[in-house]
Amino acid sequence: MSKAKKVSKSKLWFLVHSWLALPLWLFVFFVCVTGTIATVSQEIVWLANPAVRANAPSANAEMLGYDAILKVVEREHPGAVVQSISRPVKSQFALTVRVGYPDATSASLYVNPYTGHIQGSSSGFSFQQFMRALHGWLLIPFTNGFSLGWYIVAFLGVPMLASLVTGLVVYKRFWRGFMNPRLRLGQGARIFWGDFHRLAGIWSIPFIAIISITSIWFLIQAALSDNQISFSTAGVPPVVAREDIPRVTAGAPPPMISLDRAAQIAQQTFPDLEASFVRLPANAYGHIGVGGRGAYPLLFENLSINPYTGAVEHTRRVSDRSGLEMVTESMRPLHTGDFAGTWLKLVYCLFGLLLSMMVFSGMMIWTKRTFKETVAATRRRAPAVAGKQAPAAMARATAGGRHE
Repeated sequence: MSKAKKVSKSKLWFLVHSWLALPLWLFVFFVCVTGTIATVSQEIVWLANPAVRANAPSANAEMLGYDAILKVVEREHPGAVVQSISRPVKSQFALTVRVGYPDATSASLYVNPYTGHIQGSSSGFSFQQFMRALHGWLLIPFTNGFSLGWYIVAFLGVPMLASLVTGLVVYKRFWRGFMNPRLRLGQGARIFWGDFHRLAGIWSIPFIAIISITSIWFLIQAALSDNQISFSTAGVPPVVAREDIPRVTAGAPPPMISLDRAAQIAQQTFPDLEASFVRLPANAYGHIGVGGRGAYPLLFENLSINPYTGAVEHTRRVSDRSGLEMVTESMRPLHTGDFAGTWLKLVYCLFGLLLSMMVFSGMMIWTKRTFKETVAATRRRAPAVAGKQAPAAMARATAGGRHE
C-alpha cells in the first residue's frame, strides 16, 4: 500500500472534527453571536435607557421597602393592579414592577429603589426579550409545545460537544497551550487563523463544555415536556384555606399583611435567603410569594405566605429538590451566567466573543483549505480525463477504419 493511501488515526479524527463542524459553520456563528449579545442584553439596555438605572441621590442612600414602592405605584397609576416587584441581581438596575390594567393590558414599570420615582415603563417586546428569543428559538412562535426553533438551536449542542471531544483528540497535548500560547503574526492568514483557532479552543474548553451540555439538556427538556413527562417534586400549588379568608363588605379589599412584613417573615424563616422579589396574590385564595437566592446561587428558593395570618404555608428550598432536579434546574443559569452579578456576565460575554471568533476562524481555515484542495483536485482531474479520452478516440478511429 502506498504512503498516499495511508491515513493516520490523527488525520481521521481531524477529518471527523472538520466534517462535524462544516455544515453548521454559518448557523453556529449566528447562534454564538446572538447568544453573546443576549448574555449582556440587560447591560446594553442599561447603557441605552436611563430609565432602567438605579441612580442613588447620595452615597449613603438606603433602598425603599416594598410597601413604599407599592404606594408610589398606586398613587401614580390609579386602577393598576400590582402583580410583582423584583429587585435585579445587579444593584445598579431599577426595580421592575409588573402591573395589570383594567383593559387587560400589562406593563413593566421601572422604579428608582432609592427615591421611588417611576422612571419609565415597557409594555412591548423589549430588546432583551428580542435577543433572547432570536438566540433561543429563532423567533419561531411556540404553538403546541416548544418552538421548532428551540429544537434547532438546542440540537447544536450535540455537534458542538462532539467537535470539542474530537478537537481534543486531534490536538495532542493540548494543555501546553495554557503554558506556551502561540499566535504567529506576519506569516500569512492561514497560519494566523490556525493558531487563533487552536488557542481560542484551548482557553474556551470549560465554557464550550458548559454551553454544549446545557444546550443538549434544553433539547431533552423540550422533548420531555412535549411528551408530558415530568420528574418534578414540587407537588400541587398551595391555596389559602377558605376559613382564613376574612369577611369584608362588598367592594372593600380584605385586610392583608404588608409586603415588608412578608419579606421580614421570609428573612426570619430562612436567614440565608436574600429576597429579590415579592409576588402579590392573584385572587383571595392566593399567597404572597417571596423568593430569592440562598446559599446555592444557581437556584431560587420560594416561600408561600398566608396574606391574612402571616403563616408560612409552603416552601420550596434547594434541599427540597431531588438530585436530578438540582442538576437540571441549574442548567439555565449555567447557560446564561445570570446568577452572580455583572462581573460574571462580562466573563460569559468575553468567552462568547472568543467562541464566536473561534467559529469564524474555523470558517476561514476551512474556506482557504477547501478552495486550494478543490483547485488542486480540478487540475489533477483535467489531465486524467483527457488521458482517458485520447485512447477512446483512437479506438473509435481504428474501428472506423476497419469498417471501411
